[in-house]
Amino acid sequence: MEQLLNRLAESVSGANDLESLTRPLLELLETVTGMESTYLTTIDEAHGVQHVLYARNTQHMQIPEGLDVPWGDTLCKRALDEGRAYTDNVADCWGDSEAARALGIQTYLSQPVRNLDGGLYGTLCAASGSRVAVSPETVKVLGMFARLISHQVERERLMDTLRRSNQELAGHALVDPLTGVANRRALEQELRRRLSQAQREGTTLLVAFIDLDGFKAINDQHGHETGDRFLSQVARRLADGLRSSDLVARYGGDEFVVVAPTAVGEDLRGRLEELIRGRYVSAGVPIDYAGASVGVVESGVGDTDADALLKRADAQMYEIKKARKATRH
Repeated sequence: MEQLLNRLAESVSGANDLESLTRPLLELLETVTGMESTYLTTIDEAHGVQHVLYARNTQHMQIPEGLDVPWGDTLCKRALDEGRAYTDNVADCWGDSEAARALGIQTYLSQPVRNLDGGLYGTLCAASGSRVAVSPETVKVLGMFARLISHQVERERLMDTLRRSNQELAGHALVDPLTGVANRRALEQELRRRLSQAQREGTTLLVAFIDLDGFKAINDQHGHETGDRFLSQVARRLADGLRSSDLVARYGGDEFVVVAPTAVGEDLRGRLEELIRGRYVSAGVPIDYAGASVGVVESGVGDTDADALLKRADAQMYEIKKARKATRH
C-alpha cells in the first residue's frame, strides 16, 4: 500500500491536465485490480451516449478509446442504478447488456466520476473477460481515483471559465460599449501596429477623423436615448459599408476614426460622407441627417507616431468643418 501511495502521489503532483493525471491512474488501477482493461468514460445523458475517453488495454480484452455506446445499454448505468460497484459474473447480473456480450466482459468494476455539483461527468472502470476477485479495499481505491479525477475535471473547468472571462474582459476593454466598434484605446494600439507594418512593407495608411455635425441638436430635440441610438446606427453603417481590412473606432463623444490601407484612386472621404449621410430611424423617430465633417490624411513613409497622425487628421477635419459652416452661411 505504501508503494501504491507513493506512485499515486507522483501521478498527482506531475499532472497538469486530465490526461496526464488519468493515464498513470489507469496503470495503477490495472496493478491493484489485476483487470485486463481500465478506462475513463464521459457520459452525455441528454443524448444517451457513453464515450470512452482514455483506456489502457494490456491483455486480450480491447476497449478502444473513442468508442461510443448507447448509455442505456451499458454496465455503468446498471451499476449506478443498482448501486453495485463490482461483479465477477456479469452474465448473471446484467445478461441483457449487448455491449457487455460484445466485449466479452465477465468481471466489472466501476465508480461514478461526478462534478462537484453532483452531476454525472462519467465513470472510472475496470473490466476483464475472466473472473477476477476484487476486495472491498480495492473498490475504495477506485473511488479515491474517481474523486481525484473529479477534482481535476473541476479544476480544468474553472481554468476554462477564468480564461473565457479574461478574454471577455480584454475584449470589453477594447470595445466601445455603446456602439460595439473599437474604442479609443483599441484604435491607438491598432494604429501603432499598422504603422509599424506599413513601415516594414513600404506602404502607407489613410486615417479619417469624423465629427458628427449637429449631433448636439439631435440630443436636444429628441433626447439622449435617441442620440445614443443614432451613434450606434452611424457606427453600424460605417462597419457594414467599409472593407473588412478597415478599422472603425469611436474616438469619443460624437467622433469616429477610420483607418484604411491606402488604395489607388480611393476617395475615402467621399465614401464616408456618403455612408453617414441620409435618413435614420431611432425608436420610430426619423432623422434626416445632412452629414459629418470628415478629415482624411495619409501617413508618410517612415511615419510611426500614431498620436501625431490622429492630430493631423483631427486638424484636417476642423478645416473641413469650417468650410462646411462657411458654405451654409
